[in-house]
Amino acid sequence: MKNLVFVSGHFNVIHTGHIRLLRFAKECGDKLIVAVESDRIAKNAAYVPELLRLEGVQTNSIVDEAFLIDESIEDVIARIQPSIVVKGKEHESKFNPELKALEEYGGKLIFSSGETFFTSADVFQKEFSSTTKLFNLPEDYMKRHEIQKERLLDLIDNFKKIKACVLGDLIVDEYISCQPLGMSQEDPTIVVKPIDSKKFIGGAGIVAAHGAGLGANIDFLSVAGNDLIHNFALHKLNDFNVNSNILYDENRPTTLKQRYRSKGKSLLRVSHLHQEAIDANLQIKFLETLEQKIQQYNLLIFSDFNYGCLPQNLVDSIIKLAKQNNIMMVADSQSSSQIGDISRFLGMDLITPTEREARISTRNKEDGLVILADQLMKISQSKNILLKLGEDGLLIHTGQNTWTTDRIDALNPIPKDVAGAGDSMLIASALTMVAGGNIWESALIGAIAAGIQVSRVGNIPLTSEEIIKEI
Repeated sequence: MKNLVFVSGHFNVIHTGHIRLLRFAKECGDKLIVAVESDRIAKNAAYVPELLRLEGVQTNSIVDEAFLIDESIEDVIARIQPSIVVKGKEHESKFNPELKALEEYGGKLIFSSGETFFTSADVFQKEFSSTTKLFNLPEDYMKRHEIQKERLLDLIDNFKKIKACVLGDLIVDEYISCQPLGMSQEDPTIVVKPIDSKKFIGGAGIVAAHGAGLGANIDFLSVAGNDLIHNFALHKLNDFNVNSNILYDENRPTTLKQRYRSKGKSLLRVSHLHQEAIDANLQIKFLETLEQKIQQYNLLIFSDFNYGCLPQNLVDSIIKLAKQNNIMMVADSQSSSQIGDISRFLGMDLITPTEREARISTRNKEDGLVILADQLMKISQSKNILLKLGEDGLLIHTGQNTWTTDRIDALNPIPKDVAGAGDSMLIASALTMVAGGNIWESALIGAIAAGIQVSRVGNIPLTSEEIIKEI
């Protein structure tokens, strides 16, 4: 017979304290049952309708079964007779009506180490007291380039008319939340206990997901291993309404990047990957797959993480194909723990390097940003550059009109997680250009997208509604 573990509560919002409590409870037995108090029982403590509170608990993978209760907790325990009832430590010194019912058949009452540090009411208060917008738009910049909010909204509305294809490396990012335990006594090593993990689509996959969330019709073409991480990614991309065509490479795993985090800071990153270029046969298959649909596209996006999905011969063939079909092209080539070269994507309508990536491509370590951007523009033969400057914002450089260079300061000065800022800027700026926006409008919408993205942990797909809200 299974040992049943029982937890009950209001569960207005499933917060960190709840997760710790539920995880602890699950470890105490074989099956975790959670009772959500009805609106009548919870009374003034219920801020959310009972069915929504129940749904929030049911969707948590830790919980095996959840149901509403409209009777006393003693009657519920007497009826289902769980082996263990778990409550938070804050209840240990209080009266617990469950205890009498448990004593009648020999059940146990345990107080969890996963104590709640804040309540659902705290969460609601924080939400209600916050402003509806994350940041303010750069009014001086908008005046200089005569940018109107109504115009920006029209451009975003035009995203739904765009058919685009994202090309590049599929990556899955896993965030592992850890509880710090202290310093090892054997060697100077920080010791932590993993308490939760969550996987996100990353790499070129999240660029595609951002595009679909912003309303465009997005295809995604990539290469991955035939493994569980690939299966996870395929399922998530489908949930994000991305049309995926992922070719198998039996010689490589699907790239998995793990981030161990504690108290909002990254402690360690571990990457499971294969960095050699895909073989010649797979390159031919990649190009043939693209050729079959190339005439449908308004836009091609190279999202290159330099893990071998886009070797130079394949890139050159794709660029030639796109030019033959008069398709707009944009590119990003990341050089973080790996080394890339954005200038190898010749003739792009837009490239979005960081300052470091620009200096790697130009081998220029000394000149100022404007000279650097101009030099990169000539080497790469690109029409526009968005030079990403991290906390210093963005430099826009173009050869398309009388204005050549301008800046946008970072719109969100207090980022929670900078992962994905460049990905969101890339796709939002590219879609704006295809929708008919000029480089100044495209840069602004890209900056807004990045500002939204860094306001949360994990690379989560953007929506057009989020950008509209900030405008």
